[in-house]
Amino acid sequence: MSDAVLKHQHCIVRCEVEKPYKDPYLTAEWLKTIIYSLGMKPLYGPIARYCWTRGNRGVTGFAIIETSHVAVHIWDEPQPALVQFDVYTCGEFNPDMILGHLDNMMPVKMEYKWLDRETNLTEIQHFNRSSNESINKESNSKT
Repeated sequence: MSDAVLKHQHCIVRCEVEKPYKDPYLTAEWLKTIIYSLGMKPLYGPIARYCWTRGNRGVTGFAIIETSHVAVHIWDEPQPALVQFDVYTCGEFNPDMILGHLDNMMPVKMEYKWLDRETNLTEIQHFNRSSNESINKESNSKT
C-alpha cells in the first residue's frame, strides 16, 4: 500500500430483504467473503454480534481492513428486513463488486451511493432499484 495512490471511496448501501442473516457467525463469514473478493486485507475481524433489544433486533458486524473498514447492520424485525451496508476504502473498488453478495438475502429494494471522499463528498454514482430479481453485475444499471 505504500506506493499506491489512495482513492478514498465510500459505498453506502440500503437494502430491504426477505431473508436477513440472523446468525452472527454467518454474517462474519459473509463479510470475510466480501473482503477477500474485493482483494482487501483484514486487520481485525470480521466480527458480528446479535442484538436482542426489542425494536433494534438484528446482527451488526464489522471489520477493520488495511485500507479502512467494512460494516453491516441487519434489522430483522421489520418486514421486509433492513440491511445497511458500508464499505470505505482508500483502495480501488466498484460497487458492482459487492451488490451480488446481497442476493442470498433476497433483496426487494436496494439503493446505494458511491462517494469519492478525497477532497469532498463527490457522488460518483447513485443506484435505486425496487424488485425481487437478482442483483448482480449483469443486471445492475447505473444512473
